[in-house]
Amino acid sequence: MSDKRRQEIEAKREKLAQLRKARADRQRADAERRTPDVTASSSTARRDVDELVNALVGSRIGLDSGDLTPSSSIPGTPSMNQTTSLPVHTGLSQSTSGRASRQSDVQDRASVVSVTQVGSSNSATDHVMERTMVPRTFPDLIDIEQELFELPHKEKVIYNKEVQTTFVETEPSPDYEYEVRQRLLREREAEVERIAREKELEDESVKLDQEIEQEIRELSEEERASILAAPEFLDFVEQSSKIVQRALNDGYDYIRDYTINAESGGDDSEGKRVKRVCEFWDERYGKNRSITDIDWSPKYPELSVASYNKNPAALNEPDGIVAVWNLHLLERPEFVFHSQSDVLSVTFSPFHSNLIFGGTYSGQILLWDTRSKHLPVLKTPLSAAGHTHPVYAMQMVGTQNAHNLITSSTDGTVCSWLVDMLAQPQETLELVHAGHNKTGEVAITTLDFPDNETTAFWVGTEEGNVYQANRYDRAGAKAGLNQYDVYKGHSGPVMGLHFHPLIGPVDFSDLFLTCSVDWTVKLWRAKSLAKPSTTPHNVTPLYSFDEADDYVYDIKWHPAHPAVFGMVDGSGKFDLWNLNTDTEVPVVSTTVGTGRAINKLQWDKKDGRRAALGGSDGRLYIYDIGDMALPRESEWTDMQKTVASIVGGGQANGVAEADPRIVAAR
Repeated sequence: MSDKRRQEIEAKREKLAQLRKARADRQRADAERRTPDVTASSSTARRDVDELVNALVGSRIGLDSGDLTPSSSIPGTPSMNQTTSLPVHTGLSQSTSGRASRQSDVQDRASVVSVTQVGSSNSATDHVMERTMVPRTFPDLIDIEQELFELPHKEKVIYNKEVQTTFVETEPSPDYEYEVRQRLLREREAEVERIAREKELEDESVKLDQEIEQEIRELSEEERASILAAPEFLDFVEQSSKIVQRALNDGYDYIRDYTINAESGGDDSEGKRVKRVCEFWDERYGKNRSITDIDWSPKYPELSVASYNKNPAALNEPDGIVAVWNLHLLERPEFVFHSQSDVLSVTFSPFHSNLIFGGTYSGQILLWDTRSKHLPVLKTPLSAAGHTHPVYAMQMVGTQNAHNLITSSTDGTVCSWLVDMLAQPQETLELVHAGHNKTGEVAITTLDFPDNETTAFWVGTEEGNVYQANRYDRAGAKAGLNQYDVYKGHSGPVMGLHFHPLIGPVDFSDLFLTCSVDWTVKLWRAKSLAKPSTTPHNVTPLYSFDEADDYVYDIKWHPAHPAVFGMVDGSGKFDLWNLNTDTEVPVVSTTVGTGRAINKLQWDKKDGRRAALGGSDGRLYIYDIGDMALPRESEWTDMQKTVASIVGGGQANGVAEADPRIVAAR
């Protein structure tokens, strides 16, 4: 259920609760308003009944209390006869006009008792009263109507603002009956309106209940499947799960006690060994594939990119894959991009953090954007205007405002591209050598530009030689391959070439390293561009490192330490060299992974502490070299001495004068 629909349901529920609360408040207010009226009316009726009963009882007592005071027989006085007639039963009825009438019961006539007092002269009975009760008959009683009392009509006064602010007459006004009727009419209308409003609210409440029940009903299997397959749902799950996995993969120990071992001196071997940080592998994308190239993001130090070749066992999957890995997300890549051909080279744009370029086996140059989907946003056409052979090397040169992507293929073609226009190359350069027997093409396997150089570059070839070339005509040299200066030293295809970075107080940017399938690594000094040769001239290497046990697939100078470089070979070894320490053996040699061949090596661009190693098993290994990445201030002067000893063949840093690996003449 979408957030919008969930908010609508919550709003309906709140509205339903408000309706029910309002209805309950009205019912409670009506009950409270009726309760005082009922109490007052009941008390008034009770008081009226009490007054009526008291009046009736008082009148009964007045009628029933006759003058029955017997006369005392006093001696010497004549006897007195007193007769009083009393009705035994009287009936009392109230007419509709408020009057009481006394009626005699005709069938039950009351007997009247006659009391006669007789006086006797007998002395014994002088004081004895003789009563003789003689029944006596009276004529029929007649009904007499007499007004006893009249109950005053009590006016009902409602306490409101008008009572407080207006004058209330004590006597009923002439329009009292009309006002009463109007008030009753208004009350009846208000009651009808209240009932209608309550019915409307009840209907709306039922309707809202039905809508909520419809919204939260159980989904069918088809509806659930359609939701799970929706692109919006998949994007939400993808992004949310990435955030959770980044948090879970963060290796920070948040319960670390910094007071423990605070004064420890540490291990003596610390900084001299390399440590594996992590291993990137996803069976879905890396199975049966090999890593062909690696690069680090220039803006985000935790991001690295790797290119992969074809999976021969999966015909329905893309031939080429490019995966962006995150050090905080180990289980799966951050981004995955597809290609219709094997991706042989890949690089981040140093000027656009979202752009990634790739060179393919078919010769196409592809551009992916991390803000877009899996497919490339731009690609070059398969035509003679660009590359038609595998692109094994590419490099971005220039500045933020003026830069080009330089690519090379095995047919000797070097192209220059504008980032935002890949329809056709801006420049095309054919590298040919007249001394080749069958074909003049130079099969380029690797390419590199010296620092601060955008015109001259060096290429390694399948024949084992290294050549210098120019993009444009310059003083003393023409555009194209300089076929007279041949850097000859390898007996097999050159797999890697890297110039010394321009760092520190001393410039070593004319030194470069090459590696080959002949199991060797060569150190070279580039010939000055101002003095190109006009006749064939072989340039020999300064030094040869022969400690590899297999093909050496890649070589890279360290980006911060002037004397450190790394190399990887076909036996799965990662060797770390420090020329200021030893030129005969590496300072650290580590077997990576399962011993499968390591194809590529790349240092991170931040401080060079981490090295990314791409294996032929499709796994990307990240190693930390510790303090070996931190140069001392004396490293540059020591490197000068080391190079001077290598060039001069003198005794320095363990390099003997008669060492056969020193092939440069004095």
